[in-house]
Amino acid sequence: MYEAFYGFKERPFSLLPDPSFLYLGKKHSLALSMLEYGLMNQAGFTVITGEVGSGKTTLIRHLLSQIGDDITVGLINNTPQDIGQLLQWVMLSFGQEYRDESRVVLFDAFTQFLIEQYANNKRSVLIIDEAQNLDPVVLEELRMLSNINADKDQLLQLILVGQPELRDKLRSPELLQFIQRVLVDYHLTALDKAETRDYILYRTRQGGCETEIFDAAACDLVYRASQGVPRVINVLCDTALVYGFADQQHTVDVELVRSVLKDKASTGLFRLHHKGEPEKKPVAVDAPEEVSAVKLEPAPLVKAEPGPPHEQPEVVKQKIRPVARLKKEEAKQLFRKWKE
Repeated sequence: MYEAFYGFKERPFSLLPDPSFLYLGKKHSLALSMLEYGLMNQAGFTVITGEVGSGKTTLIRHLLSQIGDDITVGLINNTPQDIGQLLQWVMLSFGQEYRDESRVVLFDAFTQFLIEQYANNKRSVLIIDEAQNLDPVVLEELRMLSNINADKDQLLQLILVGQPELRDKLRSPELLQFIQRVLVDYHLTALDKAETRDYILYRTRQGGCETEIFDAAACDLVYRASQGVPRVINVLCDTALVYGFADQQHTVDVELVRSVLKDKASTGLFRLHHKGEPEKKPVAVDAPEEVSAVKLEPAPLVKAEPGPPHEQPEVVKQKIRPVARLKKEEAKQLFRKWKE
């Protein structure tokens, strides 16, 4: 709608998790580094948490675009609610037959799949988005799956991505053994005022426009309204560009953003930030509260709806230390030994 008017090749503030628009500021860069560290060091569990709209899924999509073909990835977007469904979702995420309802048969088939991947010099990584929805019994079942390993090599690595409730759930006494398996964790916080300005500029340039469409005052008001949550920033900036196009206004100024906020306030989703009101209060009624970095204890510690098997996540490219090659016969021996 407004792309040609502002010189965009594509919309810069789409709500879709597009890895090409990932803003790697300090917080997201560190989160990505933690994910890469977990992969390269064969971490049994990596946990990434963050508020709604903080960019977790976009971060995972970016990671997937970097993984090499020595890693097989399974992605679960729709978190299962019970143990009976878990193995079926896991098998589906890796493109394996999942319709057998027997847990024993599915577990045996999954174990053979992992060993076969290992024999072909590949590691298997299971990524679960919206992991805060998993029940403790399902999380414990995941821990049991992580016990499938070969000598010094981890056959299955797990990356859990979720909202802050996931941290609270993992701190419960019944998941003590689980938390002790977590090697890498990171909590993704909201952007600050300077990062919000950089984020807006980065997204507009990635969209194809080199001029600074949003002036400094407009960026500051967007920050106050969004509290630095990327998804809310996208909503406000996208709407501001529509308003600017309607008014044939090439620069988005503070008055234009204020008009957006007034109109959104009429829907009940946003309220205006009145003069004299403390800035730390979020303008968006339904925006997440201000967040802070929190480390999971005792160990330092990554939504979703899997499609049909043919829509499995593509395997991505990055040089990560390959596991030692294991011959087929040795893999079979390993499997027989494991069953004994």
